[in-house]
Amino acid sequence: MTMARTDLLFELGTEELPAGSLMVMAEALQQGLSEGLASHDLGFETSQLFATPRRLAVLITGLAVQAPERTVEALGPPVAASRDADGNWSPAALGFAKKQGVDVETLDAIATPKGERLGLRRVEAGATATAVLPDVIETAVAGIPVSKRMRWGRTQHEFLRPVQWLVALLGDDVVPVQLMGIRSDRVTRGHRFHHPQPISLDRAADYEKTLHDAFVLADFAARREQIRSQVVASAAEADAEAVIADDLLDEVTGLVEWPVALRGSFDPAFLEVPAGALISSMKEHQKYFHLLDKQGQLLPLFITIANLESSRPETIIAGNEKVIRPRLSDAAFFFDNDKSTPLADRRARLETVIFQQKLGSLADKTERITTLSGWLADKLGADPDTTRRGAELAKCDLVSDLVLEFPDLQGIAGAHYAAHDGEPQGVADTIEQHYWPRFAGDALPASPEAAAVALADRMDTLVGIFGIGQLPTGSKDPFALRRASLAVLRILMELGSDLDLGQIAQKAASGFTDGVLDGDTAQRVSDYAMDRFRAWYEDQGVPVAVLRAVIATGVTCPAEVDRRVQALTAFIGTEAATALAAANKRVANILAKSEDEATGKPDPALFEQPAEQQLHDRLLAVQPGVQTAVASGDFGHALAQLANLQDPVDAFFDEVMVNADDPATRNNRLELLAALRNAFTGIADFALLSGAGK
Repeated sequence: MTMARTDLLFELGTEELPAGSLMVMAEALQQGLSEGLASHDLGFETSQLFATPRRLAVLITGLAVQAPERTVEALGPPVAASRDADGNWSPAALGFAKKQGVDVETLDAIATPKGERLGLRRVEAGATATAVLPDVIETAVAGIPVSKRMRWGRTQHEFLRPVQWLVALLGDDVVPVQLMGIRSDRVTRGHRFHHPQPISLDRAADYEKTLHDAFVLADFAARREQIRSQVVASAAEADAEAVIADDLLDEVTGLVEWPVALRGSFDPAFLEVPAGALISSMKEHQKYFHLLDKQGQLLPLFITIANLESSRPETIIAGNEKVIRPRLSDAAFFFDNDKSTPLADRRARLETVIFQQKLGSLADKTERITTLSGWLADKLGADPDTTRRGAELAKCDLVSDLVLEFPDLQGIAGAHYAAHDGEPQGVADTIEQHYWPRFAGDALPASPEAAAVALADRMDTLVGIFGIGQLPTGSKDPFALRRASLAVLRILMELGSDLDLGQIAQKAASGFTDGVLDGDTAQRVSDYAMDRFRAWYEDQGVPVAVLRAVIATGVTCPAEVDRRVQALTAFIGTEAATALAAANKRVANILAKSEDEATGKPDPALFEQPAEQQLHDRLLAVQPGVQTAVASGDFGHALAQLANLQDPVDAFFDEVMVNADDPATRNNRLELLAALRNAFTGIADFALLSGAGK
């Protein structure tokens, strides 16, 4: 028998909701409805959410109007205890039957894991959608996360914004629901200006098309894509490229119901101001998309998204151009005013800005990173004078008016001011690039001087914050230590530097006053940073076992870790790798159970089986090549050499009993296995690779 199905629409109409909350709320409503229906065994085919500034809605298609029948089982006392010695029903059995509303004679013996129990099985009709939907909808709405509730009118009802209407349709019938003082209906609303009159929906399935005809593009994803395509098209008309940041696109999508892209302009004279300040003004304050020319330079153009189709779009454009001018004028004023004071003269003001209460001021931090970056410059082959000067000036723009107004311009503003002051271009570049990478996937410092200051800045923060016990926990990471750690790893890997994380951490720790940091700070920072490799390689699809195998060797040079990981990743898919990983795991287990610690120095005179001698000979043959390859960092070649051990290792385990009765023979075989294991652990702990290539 085919179960009847229909569509369900629920819409919560409100005053304009905050753009940032829109999708989170819509997804919570969708999930709440889906889970509520599932709890009553009411299946459906698809679920589609809708979200605009004035509505949250979910359309569920193919909803079963009634859940299937279900067999309910109730268990009573054990069968053995259901009758007394005379064969009469016991009080427990009679009480159970009375509770179930049946005659005791109708009860059955039901097998359970704990023996037979007296019980009852009966078939119950499934829930009907009509009966359960009011509760399901009410629960789903209650589950919508609301950051800050408000009340409206004289009621005690609360929501993020006042609720204006409710639509609840099951097919073409209204589902009776009352929420926040409003009864559900089939009446929705179109665009506030283009179609303000109420709209009566005949069927749930008509929702999206009906709203579209009323100038509401209700599907968030479709509206987002329409905005993106309109922006791209408008930019192309100006022979330009629009920069469409995902966060801005999402926010603008949450602000409009009927998007229309309009292109405006501003005075080209403002282009003398750092582009970042202009972009920040346009993006953060006005929600504009900025445009670039073919060379990637900012154009005096912007694209705004209106929420209506106007018969006079030029009026809207003119209004937006008028609004943006004071914002850009402020940025120009700050920029010009800042240039009147040399960047170097701002260093004294850093003494008044606290970096962290226990770690001192920004002036203290600047002094530490200047010293540390000088040491790093020597290790990285950077120019010491450029590095030192860049470090001395790196934080000076933090007390400039432009950066105080536009914090995301730190470094960028400093580079402009340094160039204006006549500092060498390398110093200006170092000031800007020491903040690179700012986010995952961002560019790395382009010069060893900038890399030295970037490393010094982040390692000073890591060591300082760890040293006073303010480690990141859960989602709380106020000093962005996770991002700083990944940046350090990326920079050192890109440079191919042999610098050791522990060594850098120790040097950074030496810059703090005695007694400020915990004694084991450098080691903890090194361990924490190395642990960030896990997420880095997971994103690249590298098995976590590969990283564990490398880290187990104690290597803390990021560039070397990466070389070993890359070589191992290429190796583990081979037949030799699989066999040798399994053998290493077996060897590790055997050695772990041994009472005496083997050093890896067997005596060939004690070999009794040909397989022992063959394995030993092959080990001696490959060791020089392996050691040379490891010393030069060519781990791929080292692994290729070790692959030659597969056959003698297999033969050894097939033909040789390690735990021989004679103690001398047994110990000598353990020494041979230790030598085998030592050959591999110079690259990675192969015992941890077992199964990684599957």
